[in-house]
Formats: sequence, C-alpha cells, structure tokens
Amino acid sequence: MKVLITGGGGFLGSHLTDAFLERGDEVFILETGMTLKVKHRISDPRLHFVRDSVFNETILEGLIARADLVYHLAAVVGVEHYVGDPYQVLNVNVNGTQNVLKLAFKHGKRVVFSSTSEVYGRNPKIPWGEDDDRVLGSTRIDRWCYSTSKAIGEHFCFAYAKMGLKTTVVRYFNVYGPRLDAIDVGRVITIFLGQALRNEPVTVIGDGSQTRCFTYVADAIEATVEAGLREEAVGEVFNIGTDREHTIRDLAERLIRLAGSKSAIRCVPQHEVYGPSYEDIPRRVPNVDKMRRILGVTARTPLDEGLARTIAYFRQAPHF
Repeated sequence: MKVLITGGGGFLGSHLTDAFLERGDEVFILETGMTLKVKHRISDPRLHFVRDSVFNETILEGLIARADLVYHLAAVVGVEHYVGDPYQVLNVNVNGTQNVLKLAFKHGKRVVFSSTSEVYGRNPKIPWGEDDDRVLGSTRIDRWCYSTSKAIGEHFCFAYAKMGLKTTVVRYFNVYGPRLDAIDVGRVITIFLGQALRNEPVTVIGDGSQTRCFTYVADAIEATVEAGLREEAVGEVFNIGTDREHTIRDLAERLIRLAGSKSAIRCVPQHEVYGPSYEDIPRRVPNVDKMRRILGVTARTPLDEGLARTIAYFRQAPHF
C-alpha cells in the first residue's frame, strides 16, 4: 500500500512513518521542515521525502494521485503559535486542509484527518464523548483559534463525506514521547523537561490542579494506523488517548523524580507566561470507549514508563 503523510517529518508523522514502513508499505512524506525526526529512515527505498507544503497544489495533487491512503497531519500547533501568530494557525490549518480534501475527493482517496482534544474547548462535562458539545471562549481570545481551525477541518471532512469521500477524524489527547517538540518549547512535557534537566525551577501555571490525560505516542500511533485501515472507521470520529487523569503538578513531580533533577516547582500566574490571549482548561478527559470498540486499541503505557523513555531520548538528543 502507498501512504501519503502530510507533516510526516513531525512528531506524530515520524512515528506514523515508522509504523507503515514496518508494515512493509511505501510512504510518501510531504513536509516543509527538516528531516531530523525521520533521518533514521531516510535511506529506506520505500520512503519518499518531499520538501514542500500543502499549498503547492501541483505537488500535492501528484502525491495524492499516487497514494492509496492519505493522512493529513500538517498543521501549525503549540500554544506559543496560537497566541503569537493566530493568522498562520488559521491559514495553514483551514486552507491547507481544504486543499488536501479537495484533491483527495478529486482522486477518490481515503483521508484520515488529525484533529485535537482542543475542539471540546472548556466543556465542563467530563469525560468528553465524540458527539459532545464544543464550549469555547470569546473570539478575541487567540487561544481558541487553534480549536476553531481544527473544528473547521472536521466540518470539511464531514461535508466531503456527504459527497462520497471516505474520511475519518482522530482527536488526540496530549500525546507525548521521543521526538516530541524541541526541548523548552511546544507542550508542557518538553517545557518541564528542559527545566528539570537543567535543575532549574519547573514553572507550573497557576496551582497545577488542572488535569490532562497523557498518551504515549506508541499507543496513539497504533490507533491512528487502525483508523486508516479499518472499514468500520470510515465516516467516524475518534478520541485517541487514555482516560487516566493526572494533574499538571503531578506531572512536574514525576518528571523531576524520573530525571533525577534537583529542580523545585515554582507556581506562576498564567498571564506572566502567555499574556491576556490565553485561557486554560481545568480538566481534559476523553471517553475512549469508541477507540477500544471500533479500532481495537487500548492505551496501556503507564505514565512513568512513557516519561522515562522520553527523558532518555532527550538526554541523548544532539540539541539538548
């Protein structure tokens, strides 16, 4: 099988590339960035790395026409982006997704769209099921542009599905592991980890009582592969994650302990880190029954085990 992964050189994309190459499939990556996260695969004759973007419709159409299955992962993610450059978030995540879906529809190719738990916003009902309401703040708060951009992408998927395109939506819940964003940027784990490895104070926003469900990347990728292969997943949306809930303070304490760090925890006001254009979400917990029932996947990696693997990776990474 020939698989196209837009954003295949990123964190999730690189692990998805591994999974399909290990299955014996041929993988095409469309990626604007560096090859660092797939460099261990770059000599594989079944891997084709194309440095370009989803806005180059000529290149994109050629790749989609050759593929049997399309995973659309290319996006602008990260809190620092949605509060710092909301235009880029909206442009790439909305207009880039339209390009992929338009051309996949033209050539009749199945698409798996990478979405996010952010689409639920701050819905107080826990856990979140796939058909639960979206509850967001004011459009003046830049923090919500990412959630909105991904929700628009989902709407386009469902609109194309009504016209006959085979689509599946996967919503990720705090996926982490080796090859995560560069240390100190992006997600809470890499920010905390950079501080802990340097024995600096680990800066917890607020009192750290907000919770997340941290999903090890291997578990998320297993579900993602099944979302593209199982016929019963067509037309569906899936929460991808674990329902084991941890506070942010607990995460900080675990990272400090597992890293053997001398860091202390320092609580900081939210506005000092992100300014006025950010709102936090107190709890984020998925209902993952549908993932287990239809995709046949349960996220089983314990948090300490996954964090230990992640710490080991960053200790060896040349950029640390």
